[in-house]
Amino acid sequence: MAEYMNIFSQVQVQGPPEMGMAGDADLGDRTEGTSFSPLFGWLGNAQLGPVYLGPWGVLSLFAGGMWFFMVGISFWVQAGFSPGVFFRDLFYLSLDPPGPEYGLSLAVPLWEGGLWIISSFFLLIAVISWWIRSYVLADQLGMGKHVAWAFASAIWLFLVLGLIRPVLMGSWSEAVPYGVFTHLDWTNLFSLTYGNLFYNPFHALSIAFLYGSTLLFAMHGATILAVSRLGGDRELEQIYDRGTASERAGLFWRWTMGFNATMEGIHRWAWWFAVLTTLTGGIGILLTGTVVDNWFVWAQEHGYGAAENYVPALTPEDFVPYLPPSE
Repeated sequence: MAEYMNIFSQVQVQGPPEMGMAGDADLGDRTEGTSFSPLFGWLGNAQLGPVYLGPWGVLSLFAGGMWFFMVGISFWVQAGFSPGVFFRDLFYLSLDPPGPEYGLSLAVPLWEGGLWIISSFFLLIAVISWWIRSYVLADQLGMGKHVAWAFASAIWLFLVLGLIRPVLMGSWSEAVPYGVFTHLDWTNLFSLTYGNLFYNPFHALSIAFLYGSTLLFAMHGATILAVSRLGGDRELEQIYDRGTASERAGLFWRWTMGFNATMEGIHRWAWWFAVLTTLTGGIGILLTGTVVDNWFVWAQEHGYGAAENYVPALTPEDFVPYLPPSE
């Protein structure tokens, strides 16, 4: 068979473990063992390992494990130490930040938000350590720092939500709780409190870049998979020795849109769209409550929204709990 189908093929190519060309990188902190996974082979490279953790990786895993343990303990206590209740209510359980009465105080009772502060400290250490690890590994391999800076854009949004904005607002209660449905509830109430986040132009930019990222990644991923039978997945070779796969992929998009990105250009487009998603999103969140108290009113004043559709912004006091009718 001249063409090799590499997606969900019954035949998986497997050879000696590929340890990589590490150059002058220090391999003292890298694991030596490798294994192969048929499941991973369906999705990509079947080889597992070697893994390089290093001191920053170990610190990140330890701190992240502490955060996970503390959140899990709080859920376990809320479930009354019942496994059935724990798994039944897992998506409803939450570790909440301190109430507004505590402001930015660190002297908060453990079960009134103190555990949230402690666990958030470990989560911050875990995320920052993992970023340093990504930067150091790229430096050791002589790579550009594109992965680290893209990760930094996501960390920016993370810091705005859990640290920078709460500090500027003067209360830890402005931070996001650790829970599935409570996280969603926080997002909904955040939008309602500040006049509908859809009128926030930076939120609009963030969503545009988010949807644009999915489109670009889908276009690129589908294109390479479509010509993988012709060697399109070997992109480096296609860059300096253009062959049937690269020619057809470029021709397809030139026929479709009138132009086509290069093998390098499509990755720059995708990188910028992804980075700008969290960068603009973080700016929009940071301005909310600190600079703009009501995005709907702001939109009216700046010609961003239709005045005839005015709906007063809701506050938490506007919500009345539902009481079933008495018999």
